[in-house]
Amino acid sequence: MKVRLFLVLVIVLAVIVGCAPAPTATPVPPTAAPKASSSASSSAAPSSSAATQPFKGTTLRILVANHPWYDAMKKLVGDFQTQTGITVNMENYAENDLVQKLTTEFTAGGSNVDAFMQRPLQEGKLFAQNNWYVDLNTYVKDSKKTPDSYNFADFQKAAVGTETVKDMLTGIPIVTEQEVLYYRKDLYQAAGLQPPKTLAELEAAATKLTDKSKQQFGFIARGQGNPAVTQFSSYLYSFGGDWFDQSTKKATLNTPEAIAAFTLFGKLHKNYAPPGTTNMSWPQAVAVFAQGSVASYTDANSIFANLLDPTKSTVADKTGVVVFPEGPKGSVPYSVTSWGLSIAASSKNKDAAWEFVKWATSKEIVLKTQGDGANPGARASVWADPVGKSKFPADWVAAQVASANGRGYDRPLVVQVGAARDIIGTIITAAINGEDVTAAANKANADFQKLLDSEPK
Repeated sequence: MKVRLFLVLVIVLAVIVGCAPAPTATPVPPTAAPKASSSASSSAAPSSSAATQPFKGTTLRILVANHPWYDAMKKLVGDFQTQTGITVNMENYAENDLVQKLTTEFTAGGSNVDAFMQRPLQEGKLFAQNNWYVDLNTYVKDSKKTPDSYNFADFQKAAVGTETVKDMLTGIPIVTEQEVLYYRKDLYQAAGLQPPKTLAELEAAATKLTDKSKQQFGFIARGQGNPAVTQFSSYLYSFGGDWFDQSTKKATLNTPEAIAAFTLFGKLHKNYAPPGTTNMSWPQAVAVFAQGSVASYTDANSIFANLLDPTKSTVADKTGVVVFPEGPKGSVPYSVTSWGLSIAASSKNKDAAWEFVKWATSKEIVLKTQGDGANPGARASVWADPVGKSKFPADWVAAQVASANGRGYDRPLVVQVGAARDIIGTIITAAINGEDVTAAANKANADFQKLLDSEPK
């Protein structure tokens, strides 16, 4: 308990010191709902009918991130309020400010937050460790509170896995992402190449398509230590490696599989990427690719708009998307929930909050939020629906569907996520700089083991 409290206080202090002044929330007051004009609107209603409205008069306080999902939800929440008689007040914050707000309120006690957006891979273990979540298994498995029509089995397995901590369902997935390969169709075609199906083919293509005298490069990816960890993960998994053994809690950063993955990732950067990739996170890498000087780029499919929008990319009409290439153990990209919707354990309106969560994550509402092209969700049936994929490029959809049940985490599943990424990032930097990868992996593995040993049990 002392360790848990210490970690929480450290995080609160670190966030407060590192962030801007306290954020200003923008509540979304009750709005008059437009008249229902389709069967989809009425079928998306919570299980309690509008006639009975068992939670009428309840006011929910819901904290969300400044995110396209919130933008879409603002337009729809009036329907929910009309159907249920529940008032929904949303407060929106920048990502880190949202974490600060939640952490501060939950730590102090007495919070009246009912539901909230959260990043399960960043805060999941910490929030679960401190009992700040309602275990949503109690709702999805209760036929009286969740009818069969909700169909929880429709959610992609990997996305649910991201939201699961020690069998606790911490949230319902609302936004997902996978790692894919972006490539220049024109450059590959001119060189007589097909999109790489394996990492070996990716390296061969990078070799052929690199001409540094013409400032043409065959590869790019995030290379800055900490930010690169999530995108390196798919390389690690596809080589058969992992961050640590889940059963023994032993670090595995220096296994033969891990060293082979680090070595290849470093080689691709060192030999075929533009200079300076050790200082690149995704904004820098995507900008370089969008300028037209790179042939291949591995990163999250969530940044596709930056590459395929002609107002942002000079190669928008020349960029293709395919599934992450296979390594020795096949293609094992991460497939994660980047944002989920949770209920606060301290809420006094848990059942009413579930009505909102259930409505917001129903097939009908996901079809609408995903249909705007900015919120790729986790329901398989929505990806099978023409409306659900209409705003996404066809090859992007094919890669997303093929990757949907990849690995459900893209970084170590620990409480001290940032510290773990810093440690792993040292190996990535060493590999890109052409240093001794094995020596760097051995040192990082020892440091990571100390971190694992310090984690709450």
